[in-house]
Amino acid sequence: MAKPRLKKKYLEEIVPKLKEKFDYKSTMEVPKLLKISINKGIGEATSDKKLVDVGIEELSLIAGQKAVATKAKKSVSNFKLREEMPIGARVTLRGDRMFEFVDRLVSIALPRVRDFKGVNDKSFDGRGNYTLGVKEQIIFPEISIDKVKKISGMDITFVTTAQTDEEGYALLKELGMPFKNKN
Repeated sequence: MAKPRLKKKYLEEIVPKLKEKFDYKSTMEVPKLLKISINKGIGEATSDKKLVDVGIEELSLIAGQKAVATKAKKSVSNFKLREEMPIGARVTLRGDRMFEFVDRLVSIALPRVRDFKGVNDKSFDGRGNYTLGVKEQIIFPEISIDKVKKISGMDITFVTTAQTDEEGYALLKELGMPFKNKN
């Protein structure tokens, strides 16, 4: 199997660039993308159990790997929610699948967002990890608009080895993440 295009670019171009920019002594200090975690909360799942299956199917199509259901940790009577009831879907991508997903996200999916001006650069957690909220699942070409019954969003979290937000920002920017203009 061939190495993903973005992984090759990371190893050949991005690592030397970041090593020089942050003045690292070793290549091992350069921030890496560890995993991408995609979560989808399905609030209406309390009344319609089939929505979780649809959410899992859509997330599996988008990620290229089987998603799993997330279950409620505790019961909340106001929301008609019972403990262990499925209320969402999640999938974690690593390795080549992760790089292929980032490539598809930045080159195909994000440009399809209506009135797109770039992603928010303030969604870092202080340790170099970044979370991106997507409002519609139909921006992904894998999802057929005709089959979608309900538009729903998801959170995509990029977990990196970066120590600071600045390093994480530089890594994601080099990987092609279209941030809104930052100095």
